Amino acid sequence: MASEFDDEGEQTVSINEYLESIEEEELEADLVLGGDEGDECTYSKGYMKRQAIFSCLTCTPDGNAGICTACCLSCHDGHEVLELWTKRNFKCDCGNSKFRDFSCKLFPSKEVENVENSYNHNFKGVYCTCNRPYPDPDVQEQEEMIQCCMCEDWFHEEHIGLNSPNEVPRDEEGEPLYEDFICKACSAVCSFLTLYPKTIWAAGGRPVAPVTTSKDKSVVEDIPFKDDVAGKHENDVCSDSSHKDNLVANANCDTVPDDKKFVNGESSQNGDSSSLSRSIASSHATCLLGVDWMDVTNVSESKPLFLSKNWRDGLCRCDKCLVMYKQKHISYLLDKEDSIAEYEKNAKQKREEKLQQREGAELKFFNNLGHIEKMEILNGIADFKDEFRSFLGSVDPSKAITAADVNQIFENLKNKRRRV
Repeated sequence: MASEFDDEGEQTVSINEYLESIEEEELEADLVLGGDEGDECTYSKGYMKRQAIFSCLTCTPDGNAGICTACCLSCHDGHEVLELWTKRNFKCDCGNSKFRDFSCKLFPSKEVENVENSYNHNFKGVYCTCNRPYPDPDVQEQEEMIQCCMCEDWFHEEHIGLNSPNEVPRDEEGEPLYEDFICKACSAVCSFLTLYPKTIWAAGGRPVAPVTTSKDKSVVEDIPFKDDVAGKHENDVCSDSSHKDNLVANANCDTVPDDKKFVNGESSQNGDSSSLSRSIASSHATCLLGVDWMDVTNVSESKPLFLSKNWRDGLCRCDKCLVMYKQKHISYLLDKEDSIAEYEKNAKQKREEKLQQREGAELKFFNNLGHIEKMEILNGIADFKDEFRSFLGSVDPSKAITAADVNQIFENLKNKRRRV
């Protein structure tokens, strides 16, 4: 049988496999695009908390601009475009001064520059500390990459600073046991996370080195949470953008290299968002950590961090910690709507609503037809079922169904309709 399939010269798949693959592709696209249909440029929505962003190397080979889904489809069709997944606090650049004489077809009246946008080397098509493209044309077998939830860069497992890729928390089937990964450079900014108990760490993902206070008191024991708090976070931007390097000043992070400067992931215009305001409103006077984070210094080299599901729910929201988040420009950690998990959750909801609307529109269309039109459609469905059933009864089960077979089914239906 295998030799007969090889003779056909075509890949064989079952109908169920084909339908499942189509559904998986559509779901994956919806998760990346956040349910965005790409009908209109997102520029008018301002600096969005999170949206799918693309980089057009045809128009901006320096990798210093990003475009939204609609502009990718309408304005840059046929160009060399990179898919960057999602970016936080980003405003569509299409047609602004970075594109010179190129004008946006969907929203031509844009400002000269979006000063709050941040760009890293991903916009140029390279990733990781090795600055290699993905897929890498010089590598026969592509390696899996991990995205840092803070700088949004992607890293090869062998380049994240572990002794071995086997140290990445995974189950027996190789699936990740962590929800978020923080790279070595960004972990210096978030060194205060090492004060939290094991509940926020993925199995095997907790730093082993203790942290000490200025009073030489070790802080390694688990500190129980005193109450439940809400809030999730996913990604931020580390960038070499010169106009934002001054934001490192209060980050308490002398170990971050120059090419991984930590920059603002939140807009002053968006700082009063409803979800962030609700998180701040739930702040409390007593610190969950039980120590003054300002007195804490990490005695060891910064290491990558692997955090468990819903780890942000345990972040302290006392007044002092809120000030610390603001100084480090990471208040978005408390904003549930900022997280990739929430982004994908909303995308799934939009997908379900879209499918329901589609089904409702089809049913409404059918119900609005006259009696004759309805009977024509129902008879056509019945004829197709009969023809397909007849085909399955006559086909050799040892052979694959080809495109020619399918075309013959519809040709038979067409001839049948002519005889009626």
